[in-house]
Amino acid sequence: MKIALAQQNYHIGNFESNTQKIIEAIQWAKQQGADLVVFPEQSIPGYPARDFLEFEDFINKCYESLETIRQYADTIGVLVGSPSRNHIEKGKDLFNSAFLLYKKEIRAEIRKTLLPNYDVFDEYRYFEPAFEWKVINFKGKKLAVTICEDIWNLGDNPMYRITPMEQLMPMKPDVMINLSASPYNYAQDIVRNSIVKAHTLKYKLPMLYCNAVGSQTEIVFDGGSLVYDINGEKIKEMNYFEEDYQVFDLEKLLQVSTASKATSLAGGEKYYYSAKEVGENVNTLKYLTDEKSIDEIHRALILGIKDYFRKMGFTKAILGASGGIDSALVQALAVEALGKENVRAILMPSQFSSAHSVADAEQLSRNLGNPYDITPIENIYESFLKELKPVFNDLPFGVAEENIQSRSRGNLLMAIANKFGYILLNTSNKSELATGYGTLYGDMAGGLSVLGDLYKVQVYALSRHINKQKEIIPGNILSKAPSAELRPGQKDSDSLPAYEILDRILYEYIEQRNGPKEIVALGFDAALVAKVLKLVNSNEYKRNQFCPIIRVSTKAFGVGRRMPIVGKYLS
Repeated sequence: MKIALAQQNYHIGNFESNTQKIIEAIQWAKQQGADLVVFPEQSIPGYPARDFLEFEDFINKCYESLETIRQYADTIGVLVGSPSRNHIEKGKDLFNSAFLLYKKEIRAEIRKTLLPNYDVFDEYRYFEPAFEWKVINFKGKKLAVTICEDIWNLGDNPMYRITPMEQLMPMKPDVMINLSASPYNYAQDIVRNSIVKAHTLKYKLPMLYCNAVGSQTEIVFDGGSLVYDINGEKIKEMNYFEEDYQVFDLEKLLQVSTASKATSLAGGEKYYYSAKEVGENVNTLKYLTDEKSIDEIHRALILGIKDYFRKMGFTKAILGASGGIDSALVQALAVEALGKENVRAILMPSQFSSAHSVADAEQLSRNLGNPYDITPIENIYESFLKELKPVFNDLPFGVAEENIQSRSRGNLLMAIANKFGYILLNTSNKSELATGYGTLYGDMAGGLSVLGDLYKVQVYALSRHINKQKEIIPGNILSKAPSAELRPGQKDSDSLPAYEILDRILYEYIEQRNGPKEIVALGFDAALVAKVLKLVNSNEYKRNQFCPIIRVSTKAFGVGRRMPIVGKYLS
């Protein structure tokens, strides 16, 4: 039996596009002589559809697409993902299902058992978990079909009471097939490979794992579909961050090799790694800036920008170019993703801006070839101060005056964006967002955050990565001390600890979910830890008003991190 994997990029709710894409892959698989073609989880509606699933019309369209696709499943089996209605009296209205289509009929429906309800996942809000398990008999083989999270428990995950494969093994399956929509983070490839390999070792069966690819607002699916044989050996890791199609011979995957280095897992042996485990007890700075991870992050951000614009119907971006590292990196990424002619940089110097910052920003646009404008804000800023003088009286210069500059820039950017139909790209990084080092309705404005899940040390590492072949980001931008330039001689270090220290503390708190005692035990100063954690928690109100952030870590700000705005903990 030949099994094809179709690793595809879907558009949530775009049933016509998704259906046509699936049909084209079916036709391709037929031409390759495949007996079965496997698609990712929720391939018909796209994932995650979230509250669209609460609309009856949306579910009707899922079934209409399923009916259309069924007509092309004539000489080939098709495993495709979609919601299905729950026709029993109890439980939620829907299941997260995989349908086997063959000879223009629905031959089987497999329902997802383990419904993730953490981080960006909220599946138990919509779906009822499976309450019965079965293998699919297809062309003389028994298929153990699972859906994404179903393989994230090998009997040792305390989150779940059921292990789907344990329910299926008494039926003596020949192969494991998993339809997945598993998002990217910079530990995910290690985790994904370990979980798939652990299954093949424990159950002594091959596994074909088909993952989605593409960005859905803040979530990036990286592809990387996997095939492991019965010996626990990786046969194929499909392309990352792009669509890919491959065909595999099941008979070859079932061949036992006496020369295999893989061994069976003994009782009590560690089966697989979690993302948290991958990132703990390591050199944090080295882990965050590892060249392999930085290269993946680069590709993830490019895909995130491309898909956000393409799927929303936008073509052109605008950003404020300050001559600093953050805006320079966003500009370089945007030009790569959208094309130089579609990215407009606006330089907005004030009386506090250094001459070299303007020169650096101009040089960056010349290097990239994108259009730019210089729109000074000094007169705008002075007019604000003049009108506010009766209210401000003679109080000393402070944060209010600094923020007027940032908000003036935000107004100019949004005015130009509105006039010409641009989308404003935000340039704040994760270190700044974590500590509140940003101005609401000023430099925190934007339609999409490109760097909001990258710590400052990662911003520098990615900038150096982009410059590997030739200098795109001017060297002066990389070498000068970070500054908001909102007052004379200002530097980030006036308000924040050195980023090499700050980012390590933030990582332990945000990604590793360690409290102050655990972080201090790692060797950090107790007073500094208390200060940093207080900054994080007291600035939740700012992040709550922030734009979507392209997620590349295990814990990004946004839908996957839900904190109370008025919480007292560590404040």
